Amino acid sequence: MTILKTTYSRLICLFLAAVVLAGCSSTPEKEKLPESLTEAELYQMANQSLNNKNYSQSIERLRTLESRYPFGSFAEQAQLDLIYAYFMNVEPEASRAAADRFLRLHPQHPNADYAYYMKGLASNTAAMGLIERYLPLDNTKRDPGQARQSFNEFRELLTRYPDSKYAPDARQRMVALRNRLAEYEIHAANYYMKRKAYVAAVNRGKYVVENMQKTPAVEPALGVMVEGYQRLGLIEPANETLEVLKLNFPNSKLLNEQGEFIGYQSFGDVDPSLLYTVTFGLLGDSGIEKQKMQTPKAPEPPAQDEQ
Repeated sequence: MTILKTTYSRLICLFLAAVVLAGCSSTPEKEKLPESLTEAELYQMANQSLNNKNYSQSIERLRTLESRYPFGSFAEQAQLDLIYAYFMNVEPEASRAAADRFLRLHPQHPNADYAYYMKGLASNTAAMGLIERYLPLDNTKRDPGQARQSFNEFRELLTRYPDSKYAPDARQRMVALRNRLAEYEIHAANYYMKRKAYVAAVNRGKYVVENMQKTPAVEPALGVMVEGYQRLGLIEPANETLEVLKLNFPNSKLLNEQGEFIGYQSFGDVDPSLLYTVTFGLLGDSGIEKQKMQTPKAPEPPAQDEQ
């Protein structure tokens, strides 16, 4: 465990040093594109940059194309490509703004579902800072506002375009986001339990049980409720909740072999390690796997001949 923490601490230090050095590097000069370039030539250059994963260059070329040929035959495709390029360039706010603009200008476009899908992806990462984007942090302990917004935008996609080719992936992401929101409620309940605010803890657990069924957080939510009621001296609701726990989770780690409640154990002493302090307690044992599962991968933008 000590070796693992030391390794992570070194990685964090190296990462921060790289960020500082990158900040000190000179800003490249803006590309000067000849005025004689045709619309098709400009788009070909922008698309080449996109395919080469040079997203900053692609963004500049696409914006130039839009400014020079705002009503050209490539204008709509350039706007779609900009949504993708901003997202891949780790500019989620710009990606959302580009998607909103595209939908405002072309609400009935055949590829409007793509714009809604990209809005959902961008919202899920909009609140992340530089460190969160590149280190395996547990996002369930962060403010859930962006997760809720992302969930709602994927839901809007499914409502408007239930047969969209992006719908299956959006549904999977909604399940992951719902699990994340439920876990956030449990983290909040743990916070209140540590501070002996048992009524608030019980309310958080009750919210999960009543509104987030079929998420992994339901079992610990019932545990929070049982212990919270016990600490408040409310024996009858504690016993009723315990019966629900036994019925739905007979093999729960919160129960002993005789089926008796052994106490809710997830809240404990604060880890005083350097790693915990630097990462604000967000780097958990399963953080790497969670981050791999939640990292959004944008699809290729719709091709010109699909319009």
